Amino acid sequence: MGKRNSLQQKYEDSRRRLLMDRSVPGRMGVSLPPNDVPEGPLPPSDMLRDEIDFPEVTEGEIVRYFSQLSQLNFSIDHNFYPLGSCTMKYNPKVNDEVAAMRGFTEIHPLQPESTVQGALKLMWELQEYLAAITGMPGVSLAPMAGADGELAGMLMARAYHLDRGDTQRTKVLIPDSAHGTNPATATMSGFEVVTLPSDARGDTDLDALRESAGDDLAGLMITLPSTLGLFDSNIEQVVKIVRDAGGIVYGDGANLNALLGRVRMGDLGFDVMHSNLHKTFTQPHGGGGPGSGPVLVGPRLLPYLPTPWVTRQVDGGPNSAPDGKKKETFGFTTPEKSIGRMAAFHGNFGALVRAHAYISSLGKDGIAAISNDAVLNANYLQSQLKNDFDLPYDRVCMHEVVLSAATLKRQHGVSALDVAKRLIDYGIHPPTMYFPLIVEEALMVEPTETESKETLDYFIEVMKTIAREAREEPSLLHDAPHDSPNTRLDEARAARQPDLRWRRRA
Repeated sequence: MGKRNSLQQKYEDSRRRLLMDRSVPGRMGVSLPPNDVPEGPLPPSDMLRDEIDFPEVTEGEIVRYFSQLSQLNFSIDHNFYPLGSCTMKYNPKVNDEVAAMRGFTEIHPLQPESTVQGALKLMWELQEYLAAITGMPGVSLAPMAGADGELAGMLMARAYHLDRGDTQRTKVLIPDSAHGTNPATATMSGFEVVTLPSDARGDTDLDALRESAGDDLAGLMITLPSTLGLFDSNIEQVVKIVRDAGGIVYGDGANLNALLGRVRMGDLGFDVMHSNLHKTFTQPHGGGGPGSGPVLVGPRLLPYLPTPWVTRQVDGGPNSAPDGKKKETFGFTTPEKSIGRMAAFHGNFGALVRAHAYISSLGKDGIAAISNDAVLNANYLQSQLKNDFDLPYDRVCMHEVVLSAATLKRQHGVSALDVAKRLIDYGIHPPTMYFPLIVEEALMVEPTETESKETLDYFIEVMKTIAREAREEPSLLHDAPHDSPNTRLDEARAARQPDLRWRRRA
């Protein structure tokens, strides 16, 4: 990457100046209109300050500053974002437009149910869509994110065992290829976590599972496909072993876009799962949310669903519609043995609207095309890059492929972190690094179903180039990125001694 001359460097420095650094006494960005409401009393004097160090800048400076700041944020609208297991894909803007309609944005969760029948019908239909897609008859839209859905699932499993008097069932098995939230969720739900190893092919080790499946088994939490990007070929035996031992089978459905239209968790015998709508069904992802993690259950856990649960009543009697059609009424219901609420109300409604719009527009064939394209794209990357990077499990992958920089590290001193940082110079967001933990120098790459072949070919070319650079000029990667607003930070110091406060320059 080329070096900047002094004038270019001056321009870059000016762009990076904080708003306070741009402040000039006496400048204003806005003039407030006359007050048209009575003035309220001021807070107590001990809460008032005489001087507040706000920046004094013009409106133009404010607009320019925040516009430039927004350009420093990496987003899927700008570049390729192959963050493994997080499905950072393009989301159709029409779904955002639907969610922004006044009929959805200007209602309130405390309104009488009779005044929000359209919203309740949408939620009920979404429950039906998700039930059909997953083969799970019970669906609660209440959980606010994937981890919240996990917690709901494991709390239901706990309630199920306690309801039967099985107080000795305290152990939850979790494969070492599961999502990192799974052990935390099981622990928060009051269970003891036991890790299951993977076998040589990356599947669940059946011998270890049988050894652990005793009378104290509460259940199994398994990510399908796993964080290795693999569909567990032992899954039917895994489910049978756990259920025969009296345990609940929990499926982490965060990677559902690999299975849509092909495999249903309910058909495999799973008792409960969650689905990340913000990953699979078009909710803008990143920036901390909002997310949505509906929890879905089979017959055994149906009475324990979180409240509220949207139900439909059909009246074909005197209250039927003038055209003779049966009148539908939708309302919130609490299941018989519900574990209670997961949040104050009934989930992130905007995310539910987006998911409904997405599924409705795609239909059955479109839903299946998601998994077709996601799996095809990942296997295309795998086939093109397995000679340049290590491939821990050389078999057909699902929606993501896990590569490794272990050989580059041993032979040339180039780590997975170095590779990821170098990708920034080529306009590509780094993939997930060092996860799953069972793969040395892991690079987890998820191309998603929305990227074009041209984008994938560019990524392949860049990765091959970086592998060659690692062999021929490793220092180039050690110092990367070279062409970004910030280069490498001292990550350990940033985590232990973060400087989060602005200080005026001397």
